Amino acid sequence: MKKIILTTESGADLPESLAKKHNIHVVPMHVIMDGTDYLDGQLPVKDIFNFYERTKKIPSTAATNTHEYQEFFKTIRTKFPDSVIVHVGYTSKASVSYQNTLTAAEDMEDIYVFDALNVTGGLAAVVMYAAVLLEKEPDIDPERLVEMVKAKVPKSRLAFLPGSLDFLRAGGRVSNMAYLGGALLKIKPCIELVDGKLMSTRKYRGKMEKVAESMFHDYLQQYNIDRQQIYFIYSIGLSETIKQRIDEIALEQGFENSLWIEAGAMISTHSGPGGFGIAGLEV
Repeated sequence: MKKIILTTESGADLPESLAKKHNIHVVPMHVIMDGTDYLDGQLPVKDIFNFYERTKKIPSTAATNTHEYQEFFKTIRTKFPDSVIVHVGYTSKASVSYQNTLTAAEDMEDIYVFDALNVTGGLAAVVMYAAVLLEKEPDIDPERLVEMVKAKVPKSRLAFLPGSLDFLRAGGRVSNMAYLGGALLKIKPCIELVDGKLMSTRKYRGKMEKVAESMFHDYLQQYNIDRQQIYFIYSIGLSETIKQRIDEIALEQGFENSLWIEAGAMISTHSGPGGFGIAGLEV
């Protein structure tokens, strides 16, 4: 059997330690700040927040282009000549990255590409599900692997609280009127992936300490999440007190494993500092 190599985008925010441990190859997306194009992962997130403080602007983001995907896949094939590549893609509803992957793979053999319809921890949950399956069954047929992982895509649930409405406004994702109302009332929108699209599904009022806990409880009531693993996403600035309380709730709710994932430059550009998210797979 040919060796199966898993790949995904940096927008999955997959920790480098996990990527190395499970031999998952990650292709960087782009962050453009002050006229300079940075590869996601090479630009410190703090630089983005400092840039906003100076300019009241946020960087723009861009997908990995077709040529970059081609070079990415060729590099893997050079290192693993007799391999099958299974690419778990960033949602096609929020980026052209997935389409660029399909185009890049057209003239290459033994590459399977599918849309995970998710981002950050929601995408990481799907990638890690694939990695665990592959480690349990290293000789699994690649088509069978893809079939099983794709069946989990609709069960990947991500909910995220941006740390700052300032970044959503700067990125044009909320109007000035909505921003002013939200700021005055201390309203925080809950962002979820619905059929691959980022949507505001609920609104919370109050400080992040209270709101993060409320969202976690609502999330668990709404979704029957597999208790074997849950992922928490944070952007720089989220207090340790909140993290500790969320960990306590996870234990109380019977989760066997939890992992904190730091949002990278791509995601932090839209979430702002102090953001909090939850991701897991429904049973």
